[in-house]
Amino acid sequence: MVWLEYLLPLIFLFPMAAMGGIVIALRSLHDARVQSPFDAPLREPGQALRQRLDQAFSTLFLNGALGPIISLAPLVYGMGRMLFVSQQEWVEWALYGLLSSLLVLAFSLLLIRDYQRIRRLKLGLACELAVSQELERLIRPEAHPYYVFHDVPTDSFTIDHVVVTPYGVFVLETRARALAIGTDGRELNRVAVERERLRFPHWHERRPLHKTRQAVCWLTQWLERRCGVPVPVRGVLVLPGWEIDTTESAGDVLVVSGEQLSKQLTDLKPGTLSDPIHDKIIYLLMERARLVELRHLRKPSV
Repeated sequence: MVWLEYLLPLIFLFPMAAMGGIVIALRSLHDARVQSPFDAPLREPGQALRQRLDQAFSTLFLNGALGPIISLAPLVYGMGRMLFVSQQEWVEWALYGLLSSLLVLAFSLLLIRDYQRIRRLKLGLACELAVSQELERLIRPEAHPYYVFHDVPTDSFTIDHVVVTPYGVFVLETRARALAIGTDGRELNRVAVERERLRFPHWHERRPLHKTRQAVCWLTQWLERRCGVPVPVRGVLVLPGWEIDTTESAGDVLVVSGEQLSKQLTDLKPGTLSDPIHDKIIYLLMERARLVELRHLRKPSV
């Protein structure tokens, strides 16, 4: 029967399917969440970026392992067809070769995308850690009334850092951008801050300022609802490694390079917090982080 000529070669694909199943099982083992036995509501610096980096490496592993298996599947099927047909159709072989070539191209593009994504995430994580090290100076010695939270979860996004001081609350967003290269081969590290955008040497961006203002708005409303009084919240956008020009900035968001960040935050005084409100804000942020973390751990692993 003619249909058997197309069905029987599928036998040769079973070992490749088994290998694919093993690859997927290994990825599921890598993605399995580890639950801490301790009640630790505070998140580590850059924890959201660490999780995204783990997912990026997992995707890179999956594409790198499944790519050759799936790309060779049409050729293996075609070689299986050779055993069950008396006359070879070169057009059919050309189709198998074309399909394999397209699959190789597709997975190559996916691997390039994964590599670029991992590179960006590593740069972002490095900047997050650099900023967190600067912030650690605020809470040493511990007698100082400062409290630093990392990766504070909101309803739909994550705030990189929140600093609670006696003079207000600071929302810190960190953006990692590689330095531009000029036509003479020198690094260009100057960024101009305008009212609605950041003007880098070869491009401009609006999202970092928008995200910082969005975080300030959310935290201001959230704290006011729970504290019952207005809480002074100031937004700070950190661009590590860049020289900042703020002559045209709006002023509502402070854009800094990150050097001497702890001293800058100490000198800023957007308002004054009473001791009960100061302590309540710290309690609310710790409680929110704990509840969100518990909700995250209770989600079933995929």
